[in-house]
Amino acid sequence: MKTALVTGAARGIGLATTKLFLEDGWQVAMVDRDGEELLAASEGLEAVHPIRADVSDPDDVSAMVAETLDTCGQINALVNNAGVADFGPIEDTTYARWKTVMATNLDGPFLCTQAAAPALKDTKGAVVNIASISGLRASTLRVAYGTSKAAVIQLTLQQAVELGEYGIRVNAVAPGPVRTKLAMAVHSPEIIAAYHDAVPLNRYGSEREIAEAIVFLASDKASYITGQCLAADGGFEATGIGLPALR
Repeated sequence: MKTALVTGAARGIGLATTKLFLEDGWQVAMVDRDGEELLAASEGLEAVHPIRADVSDPDDVSAMVAETLDTCGQINALVNNAGVADFGPIEDTTYARWKTVMATNLDGPFLCTQAAAPALKDTKGAVVNIASISGLRASTLRVAYGTSKAAVIQLTLQQAVELGEYGIRVNAVAPGPVRTKLAMAVHSPEIIAAYHDAVPLNRYGSEREIAEAIVFLASDKASYITGQCLAADGGFEATGIGLPALR
């Protein structure tokens, strides 16, 4: 049975991705630093193995990969989904906040891919890094978050070029606005309306829709695709040129 290692798997896109892998007959090592939330999310799911780990901690990452191999036998796909969303003006973004965002959003995919690379060589597996539309187009209040996700896209290219000779494919998915519980809790009606106006499909995406892109890139259906960043964003990136008033 193929094994996917999914970080940030206790909620949102990570949990939706886990469930889709299970539907496709994979087993999943579910990783999250929130142990209680992880156990609650994994309850009732078959063919999953929950692992509490912080992807910004090299020791945790090494132990996470070792436990996955001990329990599941192999790693066919790594989904670097764990992330920190920290929004605020540049002048209010302290160095400590900056480092916290980079530690999880950028250091995490670097550490996890490095640790899993030997196992992925054995399976000629795939890595999917979760970037963001904020890594493709700038926006206010996202100096740390947007920069970290732009760096993840470049990291994806570096990993794809270097690991390709071992048969390892590395791609990124850049989600646009997604209807998560958190987003709906903090987005005002004005923000929701503005997003709908800016996105050509006139709506938020769903966690399941993002998961579909992730699982596709991890699967054999994408066997000749590597070094790509797929924006699953309803066309949001395409609106980056031009003024709304001229549409």
